[in-house]
Amino acid sequence: MNDFPWLTVLWALPLVGAAAALGTPARTRVVAKWLAVAAALLTLVVAVVLAIRFDPGGEQYQFVESHSWIPAFGTRYELGLDGIALALVLLTAVLVPLLLLAGWRDVAPDDSRPRATHMYVALILIVESMVLMSFLSLDILLFYVFFEAMLIPMYFLIGGFGPAGIGRSRAAVKFLLYNLFGGLIMLAAVIGLYVVTAGADSPFETGTFDFRAIVDAVSSGALPIDAPVANALFLGFMFAFAVKAPLWPLHSWLPDAAVEATPVSAVLMMAVVDKVGTFAMLRYCLQLFPDAAQYFAPLVVTLAVISIVYGALLAIGQTDVMRLIAYTSISHFGFIVLGVFAMTSQGQSGSTLYMVNHGFSTAALMLVAGFLVSRRGTRAIADYGGVQKVAPLMAGTFLIAGLATLSLPGLAPFISEFLVLIGTYTRYPLAAVLATIALVLAALYVLWLYQRMMTGPVRTGNERIRDLRRREIAVVAPLIALLLILGVYPKPILDVITPAVDNTLTTIDRQDPGPVVAEQDGGGPR
Repeated sequence: MNDFPWLTVLWALPLVGAAAALGTPARTRVVAKWLAVAAALLTLVVAVVLAIRFDPGGEQYQFVESHSWIPAFGTRYELGLDGIALALVLLTAVLVPLLLLAGWRDVAPDDSRPRATHMYVALILIVESMVLMSFLSLDILLFYVFFEAMLIPMYFLIGGFGPAGIGRSRAAVKFLLYNLFGGLIMLAAVIGLYVVTAGADSPFETGTFDFRAIVDAVSSGALPIDAPVANALFLGFMFAFAVKAPLWPLHSWLPDAAVEATPVSAVLMMAVVDKVGTFAMLRYCLQLFPDAAQYFAPLVVTLAVISIVYGALLAIGQTDVMRLIAYTSISHFGFIVLGVFAMTSQGQSGSTLYMVNHGFSTAALMLVAGFLVSRRGTRAIADYGGVQKVAPLMAGTFLIAGLATLSLPGLAPFISEFLVLIGTYTRYPLAAVLATIALVLAALYVLWLYQRMMTGPVRTGNERIRDLRRREIAVVAPLIALLLILGVYPKPILDVITPAVDNTLTTIDRQDPGPVVAEQDGGGPR
């Protein structure tokens, strides 16, 4: 079984499910839905098997598959799994079947498009497949292909489904243009890196896109890259990942896309697709260009702090519940980027854990909000009030998800945010102190949102709001359970993440700052 292509099966299963859903007759909408759910569940089973068989103390990249792809360009079909990628693979595999259940009625039965339901579930599975491939790729060109390709199904999910109106099309085009432009900048950097590996000073006979080989050559000094060239290449990669993340000031596509898409598509985008950007910062920006990453780290940390505070401030001022949640994600992505570029073991472990925890907390909050909006027919916060009296279960799950969003101790995001702040403080104390402002702001926007929507007298039109259905409970319950379990016992996932983070820091030759020991006048430690 050691030679079994587990990683190929992992990313191919959703594609097979998408093809099966599209292949069913137009009238068999329910069959298409269940085929999609079955494919997503099988993908989850494979991900769990990989997690069980993964050895945190073993090789850095496990289950490696390597086959010739385009020999003329020195590129290969090469896949591998480290602890950071495994955590995000599990996040993706857990969320997608829940999203398919949550979006069971997203396409109306009277939709004029006869195969709309088939296309909707197939697009979700195609996005899952491409995201998984991005996490697994160990060839830079292979990664780039899927990094860009996932934009197409995501574009159709945003523009083809959700609230009718011109805003939906505009949001989809804005999403596509921002990310395509970032991808084109990255393509120039990818080509530039290939040229460097094919240069006279390169240890390679021909140019290559082999990620591991390039990292080994850079870290050992066998592949010297002039500082101006390395800085330019770093910026090319970083620009694309900052758009995807999104990082201020490249964030403005996210709120519009999150509001105009269905809640399921919005969660898929913010909790899964956008994680490819932060994951790629940690893998590609830091390990391919370690000196450039350290040179630009103060700038990126500054932008991350601005994102943290900016996103929280704008969330407070929103009158649209879905747009408010989107701005909270901008703030949270700032924390993730902050942890990555703090370049400490605590910061990067917390950042990776934050990617996972943010996925679960945002999914819970956005989906419950989506269930509520689908009943009431409005996203305006002012139209709600007293919901806890007519739908107590919905209000309760909304509160738990909101408290997780503000990183309440005992819920999953707390420990990841705490690790990011502690890890950042040891290297950038001012940035860590400024980032803590968002803790107060988060309490303000979450609790004020809950007060306006859930408490007080029942507003006119809210008395007919029904509580969560069994299908919706089946979606929300696992998310709430994961937020509670990871909030009190994050050790299993940290045990997987930490060795991968240590390998990354060793590769870029960074160590955690030591404690500052004050000396007495006599020269000894005080």
